[in-house]
Amino acid sequence: MKKTIALRAALTAAALLVTGCTAERPAAAPASAPPTSSAPAPSPSGSAAGSGAPGAPASAAAYRKWGLRPFAAPPAPPAVKPVVRGPGAPVPVISEIPTREKIVFLTIDDGAEKDPEFVTMMKELEVPFTMFLTDAAIRADYGYFSPLVAQGHGVANHTLTHPDLRTLSPEAQRREICGQQEKLKRRYGTAPRLFRPPYGNWNEATRAAAGTCGVDAIVLWRESMQIKNMQYQRGDRKLHPGDIVLAHFRGPSELKGRTMTEMTATMLRRIQEQGFTVARLEDYV
Repeated sequence: MKKTIALRAALTAAALLVTGCTAERPAAAPASAPPTSSAPAPSPSGSAAGSGAPGAPASAAAYRKWGLRPFAAPPAPPAVKPVVRGPGAPVPVISEIPTREKIVFLTIDDGAEKDPEFVTMMKELEVPFTMFLTDAAIRADYGYFSPLVAQGHGVANHTLTHPDLRTLSPEAQRREICGQQEKLKRRYGTAPRLFRPPYGNWNEATRAAAGTCGVDAIVLWRESMQIKNMQYQRGDRKLHPGDIVLAHFRGPSELKGRTMTEMTATMLRRIQEQGFTVARLEDYV
């Protein structure tokens, strides 16, 4: 119990220190010509409301339950993904997706908080997100995330022990990344294609290690969700098309009494207030 509390405190304190502006500037990613329409298109699955597939529009009643307005359906994914690692090329490092559509991408890190109400919330709202999971935070309960995987949400790599990778040797970085690739594949059936370095800290050895571990992209962020508000990297303090948004699996002890579902609902409102909807990151990378 003491180890679990200490881990939660360490992850939370580190995240609060680094979210937002501490990530290194990402390398440019190859992009296809972005779509020109800003009007949301039907869900790519063509499913009816409440279909259970992330990205499909949930029912208005489901949104009302959580104090939200329904999101517009995201546009259909591009025929060609705008971020692709070329043969023999370095792993791209991204903090946004090149697009003109008013979409953003949700990512949630670590995994320390395991609120069953959050699983229910995401099942009912059908808003897609990608979870970047750290073994040290979830090794006692990988099963908590299985229903989220079954709902269709993405699983990505956030290392074994959440170190600052820049302080490690190339081989130690490889062990952190490849080790978590193997664990996540064993638990959920598929090796992750996406990786996020803890604190957003990386160097060229990180890119090389990620490439040898089968990673297709290193994913940073443009905005991070705090307790009640977004923290922005840009001076204009607003969302831009294609931005990647960071949040964490946190509970009342880290959120000053608020729950994971309350924080998530607030994050979704902040996105809606600026006229954006949420798309699935794996459809673009």
